[in-house]
Amino acid sequence: MTVSVLVPTSLAREAEDRREATRKLGYVARAATVFRVDRLTVYPDPDGKGKWEDGFVETVLRYAATPPYLRKEVWDRRDELEYAGVLPPLRVRSQTGSGSEGSGSLRQGIVTEVGADGHVRVNCGLQHPISLPVPSAMEVGEGERVTVRVSSREPVRAKLVGESPPGFAVDAADLDSALARDDAGLAIAASRYGEELGVARLGQLVEAISASGDPELTVAFGAPERGLPAILGLDPDALGADHGETGRFDLWLNTVPNQGSEVVRTEEAMFATLACLTLKE
Repeated sequence: MTVSVLVPTSLAREAEDRREATRKLGYVARAATVFRVDRLTVYPDPDGKGKWEDGFVETVLRYAATPPYLRKEVWDRRDELEYAGVLPPLRVRSQTGSGSEGSGSLRQGIVTEVGADGHVRVNCGLQHPISLPVPSAMEVGEGERVTVRVSSREPVRAKLVGESPPGFAVDAADLDSALARDDAGLAIAASRYGEELGVARLGQLVEAISASGDPELTVAFGAPERGLPAILGLDPDALGADHGETGRFDLWLNTVPNQGSEVVRTEEAMFATLACLTLKE
C-alpha cells in the first residue's frame, strides 16, 4: 500500500515555544514511521500561521526523516533545528523485514564524490564512505541522496538500487496539487465533522482500500483548533449528509467519534486514523 499524509504549515501553531513545537513534530514523524507512510506533504495554511517562520514545519520534518548517520552531512546549523535534540528516534525498519544493520537491508546514502570511471563515493553510515558502481540506468550527482542495498558489512558488499529507502519522504505542495497526484488514490479528510467510523464501516473501508492490486491512500489532517473545514473555508454544517464536498475528497471521516477532549491534536489524530485505515483484511 502507498500511503500519503497531508499536514498544514499551522501544525505547531499552539506550541508555546520552539522546543515544544519541535517535540510535537517529532510525534508526527513517529506516526508516519510507525504506519509506514511513504510521503508526508506539508500544505500551506496562511490564515492559521502561528509564531514560527515559513518553512519551520517542513524543515523539522525533513530533518527528522533524515537517518541519524546522514544528518551532519546533510544539514547545516539552522534556527529551525535549534531543538532538534528533542526529536524522538524513529528507528525505521528495513523494508526487507531485517533490521537496518542486517544483511540485505536498504540504507539511505548521500553521494560525496562522483568519479570519472562510473563509480561514486557514498556515505551511507558505514565506517567510511564506500565506492560503488553506478548502474547504467541511473544518473546521480554529488550531494544527491541514493538508496544502497547492503548485503554484507564485513567485508562490505553493497550496490546502488533504484528502490525507495525505508522511511518517509517529505515535500511541500498546495492541497489541491497533492490530491491530484497520480498515486493519491482514495482521498480522505480526517475531521470531527466527518462520518463517524464504526466497526462495520471500517470493514467496508479496509475492503475497498485492499481491493486494488496496488492500493493507494491519501489522508489529510488539519491543525489544532483549526480543522480542515476552517482551513478550506467550509461551513461544517454544509458538508452534506454524506459529508461530501466539492470533489476534493472522496470521504470525510471522523476516526475519534467519541472523543473526550475538546481538541484532538494532529499527531493524536494521525495515530488514531492510520491505525484504522492501514489494517489488513
